[in-house]
This record gives sequence, C-alpha cells and structure tokens, in this order.
Amino acid sequence: MFDPILQNPLAFMASVFILSLLIGSFLNVVAYRLPIMMRRQVEADYYDINDQTAPKQTNFNLSVPASACPKCKSKIKPWQNIPVISYLWLKGKCANCKTNISVRYPIVELVTGLLGLLVAFHFGATIQCAAMLLFTYFLVALTLIDLDEYLLPDSLTLPLIWIALIANSFNAFTSLNDAVYGAIAGYLSLWSIYWIFKLLTGKEGMGYGDFKLLAAIGALLGWQLLPVVILLSSAVGAVVGISLILILGRDKNIPIPFGPYLAAAGFIAAIWGNELTQAYFEFMGIR
Repeated sequence: MFDPILQNPLAFMASVFILSLLIGSFLNVVAYRLPIMMRRQVEADYYDINDQTAPKQTNFNLSVPASACPKCKSKIKPWQNIPVISYLWLKGKCANCKTNISVRYPIVELVTGLLGLLVAFHFGATIQCAAMLLFTYFLVALTLIDLDEYLLPDSLTLPLIWIALIANSFNAFTSLNDAVYGAIAGYLSLWSIYWIFKLLTGKEGMGYGDFKLLAAIGALLGWQLLPVVILLSSAVGAVVGISLILILGRDKNIPIPFGPYLAAAGFIAAIWGNELTQAYFEFMGIR
C-alpha cells in the first residue's frame, strides 16, 4: 500500500512533512503535560511514603483532558487543531473568547515539519530515515521541556538510548559495538566534567539528564562523532549564553539549559557529521 509513496521521492517527502507537522502538534502537548504529570507523580509518591491519603485529583495525562482554551475552557475542535493552518485561520486567537494563542505552537509544528522534511530529503526512504525521524521528534520534545523546566525526563532520554541501539542493531548509522561504546563514552564524558566542575567550584554545572541525552546521541552516531557533538554544543551554548548576558542583560547567575544545544548538535552531526569532521581535518592539515 505504501510502495507508491516510498518509491516516489516527492510523495515521500511530502508525506513525512505532513506527518511531522501533526507530530509537532502532539509534541506541544507532551512539552506542557509531561512535567505536570511528573510533579503529580512526585506528590503521590510523597503521600505514599508517608502513609498519607493523597488529595483526589482529576485524570491528567497526554490524552485526558481534551485540549481546551486555558481562559474560557472551551474545548478545541478537530478543525481548530490543524497544524499551522488553524492558527492562521483563527488569526492566532481562541475561536470562542478571542484570547491570543501563543505563537510557540505553530512555530513548534512548523519547525518539526521542516526538520522531518530535511531528514527525509537527506536519507530518503531508508531505515536511517525512520530511526532519525523518531530521534528528531524526541529531541524536539526534550528541547522544549528543558527550556521550560530545566529538565530532561528519564521517560524520554532512556527510551531514546534504546531506540538508537535497536536502530544500530541493523547498522543504521554505525555498528552495534560502536553504538554501545558511544553510549558509554557519551554518558561518562559529561559525568566526568560534572564532577570535576563540582569538585573545583562546589556547584553543579549540569544535570544528569544531559549525561543521558549525550549517551543517546553517542548510541545513535557512535563514539567517533562525539567530539563533534560536544564541540558544537559547547560553542553554540557559549555564544548564546554570552549574547544573552551582553545583549539582553540576563543575570549570569541564572542557569542556561544545556539540553537544547546537545539536541541541536546531535541533529547536525547526524546529518552533516562526516562532512564537518572532514572539513576540520582539512583545515588542520590532517590527511
């Protein structure tokens, strides 16, 4: 049934773009609801540990309750939830109370769609494409949550490691052996930096979620591309951090989440990692 789409590059890329737009809409839900679900679980565990009766709460997960306007509580109808198009059609306002809708929602949908399109264009209808699409969707969700909550949930980072290892059991990006060592090296590299920084300053420079995210990236790309990922993420993070302090006057004591830079660097390395490595070697005169 899918052969005509898979065999036609334009049809395949268009299908991936539309699918990615729809998933981008869902990722908005994940980024908002998952942290709330985690806080609720922590509260429930607290009451359970202390043998107390937890206050009764309404069901709240990724599917319940149905999406609604935060102000007037009117439920969002299916035709009001078409990625990007509905936002433009409604002129960025709630259909009922005319409250402004955050522009973040269509931006996330469009960015996810474009990233999916880039992956489809680069890899074609291959196992690499399927694995990288799934990986990309997780990276978008993790980026949004880290920007909002300074948090990279285990419920996303740990499955991402398994996704990468399973993909490379079919040699999607590298050998399974290199993927395993990539996961180990990714985790231990940031873990080591964390403890060195903490011992020298007494402060925590990053969270354990960052270790697990780099482990997932290492599991996907292999240990060989980890230096590229670390250099890219560090360089971009430094430029953005300094710019926020100098241009926007951000307090230098306010932490900056590192996860988004790792995610961006991992994505770039997956698409252009070999080219970047070769360009670096040529620049340094290494043959």
